[in-house]
Amino acid sequence: MTHTLKTHPAKALFEPMQLGALHLANRMVMAPLTRNRAGPGLVPGPFAVEYYAQRATAGLIIAEATQVSAQAQGYADTPGCYTEDQVSGWRRVTDAVHAKAGRIFVQLWHTGRVSHTSFQKDGAAPVGPSAIRAKTKTFVAGEGFVDVSMPRALELREIPGIIQDFRHAARCAMDAGFDGVEIHGAHGYLLDAFLRDGTNHRTDAYGGAIENRARLLLEVTKACAEAIGAGRLGVRLSPVSTAGDSHDSDPQALFNHVVQELNRIAPAYLHVVEGETGGARDSLPFDYGALRDRFDGAWMVNNGYDRAMAMQEVASGKADLVSFGRLFIANPDLVARLRDHAPLNALMPQATLYGGGAHGYTDYPTLDQRRAADSQARRPVLA
Repeated sequence: MTHTLKTHPAKALFEPMQLGALHLANRMVMAPLTRNRAGPGLVPGPFAVEYYAQRATAGLIIAEATQVSAQAQGYADTPGCYTEDQVSGWRRVTDAVHAKAGRIFVQLWHTGRVSHTSFQKDGAAPVGPSAIRAKTKTFVAGEGFVDVSMPRALELREIPGIIQDFRHAARCAMDAGFDGVEIHGAHGYLLDAFLRDGTNHRTDAYGGAIENRARLLLEVTKACAEAIGAGRLGVRLSPVSTAGDSHDSDPQALFNHVVQELNRIAPAYLHVVEGETGGARDSLPFDYGALRDRFDGAWMVNNGYDRAMAMQEVASGKADLVSFGRLFIANPDLVARLRDHAPLNALMPQATLYGGGAHGYTDYPTLDQRRAADSQARRPVLA
């Protein structure tokens, strides 16, 4: 199939934009960031309310990856969005963000084979497209990072239930006050594992040819679009990332097809991780422009962007939105800091990233707080 190159007009990183039905104050996005701080019942707690409200100046916040079911959990203390208590907990978060005129989506995931028996009912095996153990680790409370467990292959009769779990969680997200939902189709988790021939060895309607391997992601996306409206939906993809031990023999052909078919469903945006997650952006040759030209919605990019890179990417029309991860962890007022070319906070030690309380979560100072503290420190002491 041939396609026509599209012209993408120049924009500015700090100017507003319309994303589906939503007006965004700027084109900077807080990427979804797993922080392992959910409380009992996998309910987001008071710290999460403060954490997200602090970052409400982002044009859009994408809340951390959130389970669509109990089976979907793969890490300790990650929140869900499928019970009444979880919905109530998230409602406190969305109310706080909206009170500061922010916009917030939630990322929905099923971790698939990137999980551990300790998270599964009665110690059952995690599930994946095929019974292939991932060469990666997960985070277990009290133990830290451990090898993931051997998965079992999902039976064909179970797949409609997975789709229904995503549909239900998307509706719960709307009940929780989110402005929309991002489907996690990246990083080796269940939907991404179905996409790739390195992790999907099925011989039924969900395996083999690219069209079959893409089927589950497309069916989940369509179900969520029907549940909440495509204009409130995004999808995250990571074409060449090996996170979660993901790999494919021909990622260009695979993702050309995936994006082309997602375009028929018309989600508001695609969120594309360029290169190796948290690593090299050119880890494998890949034509991201070919994907961009197959999609009519907003194009969001991610992975290692700094101020200059983000401004250039948007100004050139190569992207409509840029998402930032660790910079938003350390800088709740990242939008103002990048706009003013101000100094950035350093990221605290990794021990504060996963699990814990306020330290390394809600206690990063804003620029105004830093200046006030510096001014106080310089004030003379009167005898």
